[in-house]
Amino acid sequence: MMKKIQIGIMGSAADLDYSEEALNFAKKLGELIANSNNILVYGAEKEYSSLSTNAAIEANKNGGLTVGITGGKDKEIYGDFKPDVLIPCGLGIGGGREFTLVLSCDVIIAIGGGSGTLTEMAIAYQAGIPIITVSNFSGWAKKVSNTYIDERKRLKCIEVTTPEQAVKEAINAAKALHNY
Repeated sequence: MMKKIQIGIMGSAADLDYSEEALNFAKKLGELIANSNNILVYGAEKEYSSLSTNAAIEANKNGGLTVGITGGKDKEIYGDFKPDVLIPCGLGIGGGREFTLVLSCDVIIAIGGGSGTLTEMAIAYQAGIPIITVSNFSGWAKKVSNTYIDERKRLKCIEVTTPEQAVKEAINAAKALHNY
């Protein structure tokens, strides 16, 4: 039996006013992850929606398994959508939730992104978790695409431009790292 890959989607929250094109890209990621029979992991926000939440909604619509990591101690999250598994990590956003979120992933895909996404990418980098970056949209994912986060050159961010390429690279990177 093949282990399912836990693919994290990290990206802009609604307060960054992402484009309709970025939203559609995130939704397609969710659909493709569901169709790949892997698991979508994301940060379940309490205050507003995000590209990651929209990817999870789409994965769920396509029969995929979704795992949301939320800050705090309760299971209260924004909107009507509830992931298949909701984990309240007891740590606030910007205060530790990002560690639980990223370390729950075999690989992450970053799309757009502000300071939270940058934090998540830095944690993945330090932990040796492959980082797939979408370079089509503004934000930290574009800024670090096809580069290293620092001079240690531990892990190069893998640049992609299509949802299909993102999921393919994520699966390949996770398999190579973990011998799945």
